[in-house]
Amino acid sequence: MSSTIEVPREELLEATLHPELGRTRGRRRVKRKTVNTVIWFIALLALTAIVLYPLLWLVFATFKPSSEFGQHLGLLPENPTIDNFVKVTEGIAGTPLWRFFANSFFIAVMAVIGTLFSASLAAYAFARIKFKGVGILFAAMIGTLLLPFHVIIIPQYILFNKLELVDTYVPLILPKFLATEAFFVFLIVQFIRNIPRDMDEAARIDGAGHIRIFTSIMLPLIKPALITSAIFSFIWTWNDFLGPLLYVNSPEKYPLPIALRLYNDATSTSDYGATVAVSFLALLPILIFFIVFQRFLVDGVATQGLKG
Repeated sequence: MSSTIEVPREELLEATLHPELGRTRGRRRVKRKTVNTVIWFIALLALTAIVLYPLLWLVFATFKPSSEFGQHLGLLPENPTIDNFVKVTEGIAGTPLWRFFANSFFIAVMAVIGTLFSASLAAYAFARIKFKGVGILFAAMIGTLLLPFHVIIIPQYILFNKLELVDTYVPLILPKFLATEAFFVFLIVQFIRNIPRDMDEAARIDGAGHIRIFTSIMLPLIKPALITSAIFSFIWTWNDFLGPLLYVNSPEKYPLPIALRLYNDATSTSDYGATVAVSFLALLPILIFFIVFQRFLVDGVATQGLKG
């Protein structure tokens, strides 16, 4: 069927009898749309500037000497210098800067692997396997989202301390392999529930069990959800401060968030220039990671509407 645009009879008659008047009104409509577009563009540009201002301030602050912090509040440094980067590349507390990056990267990568492995298995069990108490267990898991982390700090620390695992990365990594991240389990469960069960039944007729169905059918289909979980898990672990502060004591094992504290606690006067420089360098991996995988994040959100 061909679509037609209905024009009011009065405007059609007026445009036929007075073509100049019709062209004038058409130009007015175009001008009004152009003005509206310009207004929206200016508003979005101003909003973007407000959102990006802290990042711009951080970039320019890396070139400020420590003496300008607290005195010069402008965006641009009065006496730009690269001494902050030179200082942080030399390391602190006898530990080079690359070691802090390597520690954070190791913890974040292991956390991503553990989260994807355990959360995907738990999500498949909740979404596809029928067993007694599945509803109660799923509700209890969701209830852990309401439980503050600070409530379990003391018993968890006592447990790992008795196991002599303090000052190691085990307390930071082991819970990721035990499906303790209820948010990611819930995310993948909702994704799996939108996948038609006909695929499971067809595979089961061919003799496939739960392991084969999970590895051959579910994992390829839930890839967007897995990548979304990987992005958030990496960012949250990379920025985690409280966990490493509790369990890591040796400076050579510090991740970046704890290493930042050394530039403020090592001497009686805080080195704000070095702190800002390290903060900027610590932000780069997260920014690169997000830019590389952002299209998968969009795909994960877009395919949430998949229906059987």
